[in-house]
Amino acid sequence: MLRPALLTILGFTVVLVAGCTQPDPALTRGAPFDPYEAENRRMHAFNRSIDRAVLRPAGTGYSKAIPDDIETVIGNFSNNLSLPAAIANSILQGNGKAATEDFYRFLVNTTIGLGGLFDTATDLNMPAENGADFGQTLYVWGVNEGPYLELPLMGPATTRDAVGKAVDIFTNPLSYVVGTPETYYGTAAAVSSRLSARGRYSDAIDSVLYDSADSYAASRSLYLQNRRFKVGKDGSDNYLDPYDTGSASPSDPYGDPYAE
Repeated sequence: MLRPALLTILGFTVVLVAGCTQPDPALTRGAPFDPYEAENRRMHAFNRSIDRAVLRPAGTGYSKAIPDDIETVIGNFSNNLSLPAAIANSILQGNGKAATEDFYRFLVNTTIGLGGLFDTATDLNMPAENGADFGQTLYVWGVNEGPYLELPLMGPATTRDAVGKAVDIFTNPLSYVVGTPETYYGTAAAVSSRLSARGRYSDAIDSVLYDSADSYAASRSLYLQNRRFKVGKDGSDNYLDPYDTGSASPSDPYGDPYAE
């Protein structure tokens, strides 16, 4: 039986799909579509205060305390547990190639890689994970990007991606197959992986959050450009933030301070 929260989210998704017949205003203007900027900036200030007081010191301490090899193993385990959800989304997107590649990666890492602790698939030169999510699925289905949002604790998003994040939380196939307490292992691994990333890439993240003239505009620009690139946009100048401070985006995906 589906959880009530999931039914609510899926109902909202149906409304989004039904209402996406008009051109996406987020992509038909030269500036970011940010009608809630005042509220978003207040939430950004809150998120930054949490990062300064909790996440940054915790991530730095965690990364220093845990050996690099252990951090890598935990990251591998977390990534492997995310693959079933990515496979499901690739299927929903009609992308059989991505679904097949991720399935074999999951199979190899779960078996030969000892439950995903080791990234054997990469060692065997298998295709990299595709990382499909429900936000991408909504894009494929034609749902508009919608206004830019800053979510509490989760950071930058758009209306479409906010719904996608919520659906991804409730629709990972593993959560319906694995019982407790095993189902919490993935959550613990994901939290550990986020702390590890916050510590490892502290300089790059701090350059956006604390060294930018306008950290909100810089974060918004980085998120929108990276996200549009991921769903297949070409990253043309129409998508650039006119208030961007010029902070360079690191090549590593962890460079985005709120990347999933």
